Amino acid sequence: MTALEALLLERITATGPLSLSEYMSECLLHPTLGYYTTRDPLGRAGDFITAPEISQMFGELLGLCLAQAWVDQGSPARFILAELGPGRGTLMADLLRATRAVPGFHAAAHVHLVEASPSLRAIQQQTLIPHAVTWETEVAALPADAPLFLVANEFFDALPIRQFTRHIQGWCETIIGAAHGKLAKGYAAPQTPPELTHRLDDTNPGDVVEIRPQALPIMARIGTQIMQHGGAALIIDYGNWRSKGDTLQALRDHAFADSLTAPGAADLTAHVDFEALAAAAAPARATGLTDQGALLARLGIGARAERLARNLAGPALENHLTATQRLTRPEEMGSLFKALALYAPHSPAPAGFD
Repeated sequence: MTALEALLLERITATGPLSLSEYMSECLLHPTLGYYTTRDPLGRAGDFITAPEISQMFGELLGLCLAQAWVDQGSPARFILAELGPGRGTLMADLLRATRAVPGFHAAAHVHLVEASPSLRAIQQQTLIPHAVTWETEVAALPADAPLFLVANEFFDALPIRQFTRHIQGWCETIIGAAHGKLAKGYAAPQTPPELTHRLDDTNPGDVVEIRPQALPIMARIGTQIMQHGGAALIIDYGNWRSKGDTLQALRDHAFADSLTAPGAADLTAHVDFEALAAAAAPARATGLTDQGALLARLGIGARAERLARNLAGPALENHLTATQRLTRPEEMGSLFKALALYAPHSPAPAGFD
């Protein structure tokens, strides 16, 4: 039993069951026992590998996409360049390297990273030593008086969810209680949450729907700033246009695990409902959803991969080709991960989305 599990069982005994959202929050961000606050979860020594850690091309291409959007909007003299959940800082480092040759881009950019984990923030500081960076713990703290050019890769999937199962009498929310000295999943009494009124037309009794309350104010903040001052946001994550089904999963040592076993020692994520994100960002415009592989292809990953391959041989070349395939092939990350872009109504859609 982990220390966090013992703490949660004690809390449940004293005050009653937790919502799934409360459980995820404690597992991931408890100040001293949470998954993200106590470790570096990335890489072979961690529990999972994200696209920026697979190949430098991912961050390079997204960076050039944002730089082109900046040029298309008249190259504003000051703008906020932000990343949500920046991991080790690898994506931002690759983005900044790829955009060095864009005239005026670095001089105008004020780099802000939104990171709640002290351990990851320390790693990011080392990764980005040559660059002037400001760290924030929440999106609301980003400067709101300038154009916002933002990237969020695998950020929203880790935000806590509320999970509901439809019944004839209403929606029963998933809760976490205790049974026989262990954490156990249960269901609250039926209710009629207003957030799920629009889901009555496409669900039946027994269907599961997940919502992510923390994501909505974040998207509203991003959309409002882009609408008022200009900018663009690139959101890459796994999920679909509309959430349906139980998608909560735990990862530990690069393998799936039970989400109630070893809380605080495994990553917890759930699929992203991109429709909800786009709606929350209005009146900023949202593109249609595109597969990660298709987006990278439109941004020129083929030509970039070929150019990098010219200077490689042996195992290095094999690793490079494997990484390219992993990012783009439909049976790997190419179709599992989706991309959505936000932009101001008077501006063209970011490259790769139009």
